[in-house]
Amino acid sequence: MRPQKNALTLALLMALCAPPLVAQESAADESKNDAQRLAEITVTARKREETLQEVPVAVTAFSATKLDELNVEDLGDLDAFVPNLTVYAARGSSSTITAYIRGVGQADPLWGVDPGVGIYLDDVYIARPQGALLDVFDVERIEVLRGPQGTLYGKNTIGGAIKYVSRPLEEDFSGRGSITVGSYSQRDGKTSFNVPLGDSGFVIRAAAAGLNRDGYGENLITGDDVSDKSILAGRFTLGYIGSDRFSLKLTADRIDDTSGIRAAQMLAPNRFAPTLLPLASRYDVRNGMPNINDTEMDGYSLTLDYDLNDSFTIKSVTAYRESETETNIDFDTLPNIIADVKAFYADEQFSQELQLNYDGGGALSAVAGLYFFDGKAGGTVLNNFFNLSFGNTNGDVDTDSIAVYGEGTYRFNDQWALTLGGRFTDEEKTVDIFNQTFRDANFTTPLATVSDLNDSVSFENFSPKVSLDFQATDDILLYGLASRGFKSGGFNIRANIAAVPASGRPFDDEQVTTVELGAKMAFADQRWFLNAAYFNSDYKDIQLSIFTTIPNSNPPAFFGDFTNAGKASVQGLELEFFGQLTDQLTLQGNLAWLDAEYDEFISGGVDVSDVQKFTNAPEYSGAIALQHTLPLASGGEIYSRISYSYQDDVIPTTDLSPAIAQKGYGLIGASVIWQVDDHWRVSLEGNNLADEEYRTTGYNIPALGILTGFYGPPRTWALTASYQF
Repeated sequence: MRPQKNALTLALLMALCAPPLVAQESAADESKNDAQRLAEITVTARKREETLQEVPVAVTAFSATKLDELNVEDLGDLDAFVPNLTVYAARGSSSTITAYIRGVGQADPLWGVDPGVGIYLDDVYIARPQGALLDVFDVERIEVLRGPQGTLYGKNTIGGAIKYVSRPLEEDFSGRGSITVGSYSQRDGKTSFNVPLGDSGFVIRAAAAGLNRDGYGENLITGDDVSDKSILAGRFTLGYIGSDRFSLKLTADRIDDTSGIRAAQMLAPNRFAPTLLPLASRYDVRNGMPNINDTEMDGYSLTLDYDLNDSFTIKSVTAYRESETETNIDFDTLPNIIADVKAFYADEQFSQELQLNYDGGGALSAVAGLYFFDGKAGGTVLNNFFNLSFGNTNGDVDTDSIAVYGEGTYRFNDQWALTLGGRFTDEEKTVDIFNQTFRDANFTTPLATVSDLNDSVSFENFSPKVSLDFQATDDILLYGLASRGFKSGGFNIRANIAAVPASGRPFDDEQVTTVELGAKMAFADQRWFLNAAYFNSDYKDIQLSIFTTIPNSNPPAFFGDFTNAGKASVQGLELEFFGQLTDQLTLQGNLAWLDAEYDEFISGGVDVSDVQKFTNAPEYSGAIALQHTLPLASGGEIYSRISYSYQDDVIPTTDLSPAIAQKGYGLIGASVIWQVDDHWRVSLEGNNLADEEYRTTGYNIPALGILTGFYGPPRTWALTASYQF
């Protein structure tokens, strides 16, 4: 038993004894239908409070209640419920995130390259993907913004943003706890408290989650579970809310993930081990490396809000985060040593954001910000090929970024509003790379230095935004906007300059310019809502990570190259709908169309744009959910839901391997929730009820005979009991 299991057992016991706060609805709220409640979810997509139907941007928001109803356990479960969003666990890991919005993202989790989709935890940008597939507990809401967001957000957010907003501090003592049991011996415990410290205005909020599950498969050599879950997470906040003009919030959070490796299925025999045929199970492996995949992430933030007067508010967000990861990657999934990799990641970041908000109650509202980011990411990756060739990837990348941003909205009258914004970014990246080959698997006696690089590169960018909104009626908002997003370039930390001199040169920054037309509409006395958006993006200098063979290597060896792909055009259509069929029956869903094509892709001096395909960009996707509410004579209610989501063909990796590509597939989910009274709630939920086999990503490395696929979860069920006061 891992030492963490004792802590998780403690968390389970705490959940039984200590039941996070769910806001009580007023009588007026209770009279509204589910559609009206959804439309009135408050979001801060534009750094001020607005409802979903008021904000003229493509944003999807989920309240805590809706997250429970849809059985969203981590950010990966949002994939089906947001149009043109693709998000899943990265290859080989259970908590490293891969996220794409509208075809923009980044699948390479190694340091030296930034993500294309920004992950924010309570206004704090999480720079690295390790540990960023956040588990949902004690959450107020989650917002997903689609398209460039540079004029409102601190760090460069080129493809979109996922905002995790934890529950706020409250004046009253409250708490909640839940216990979950389920398939594969799932055993989760979650608990939270909100504790006012007398009449001082200070409040403590503490939340913890222990999340455990046996593996979907096992290592047939060692008997270890693989694709299991073992996570302990917590947040602690001390805040002051005793003044109408000033508030303070000091928060510490931690994630300790000791889950085993994520299993991969061999899709074809490896020619270097022809007698070891692929296994029937998509989750069993025969890895020869130890089952190590540990991530620790810590964060600290101080948020200050002060109303200078009735019109101006100043906000300061100071944050520090750090994480460490140790993981074994057995690319070949065999006891043979063909491609065995041991990796150590470490990063730390400091950020400071100052915001000035203006809203005088008149025609003009505005926000301006100054953002500073200082991050260092690095580590060591030890590569063993065939137990004959030994090398490392070693070094770090320092990022210093400063940005000034702002956005203002002027309302000419009750119908027309114009928004202008801009962002200037000055960013420098400094790299220290020292990659070597070694005599043996001890990695202590070097044979040669293949890269010794100390260099820096700077990027400056101005990204504008303009938006025109028209409130056609009380229930119809039309808008058009044009915006630009930017993501800085950098250096390839895997560079092998001795064999491929060009790999030591910096790659360029990415830019996306998007034009979007949208509508937010309500019908039938606000019983039906339809939000629609069409966008067209000009995508330049796309940053791509490609595994390639080192020229003339014997035995065969590979390294990860990094390149800018050239130009592409991306357009799409997104529809989100919610309707009240009857007083007890609601319908919710989304549909998305995505057309992403390269206009130019230079490879080896040749334009291959006609055959190159976008990754993680399904042409069609969507989901639909039907929910029934049954009032009980006892005063409680039973909510029943069935949902279906579909994703068209998708290519997850830049090598375009048809063996890894996933054909279109659909997933069925269902739940029954018994709201016993104001305190007790019991739910039975099932996911992937048809036990659909679907790949999320994989590896295709012909030089090493490797062809593997990573699969989404099988059919699962879970029973949860929760209590709140």
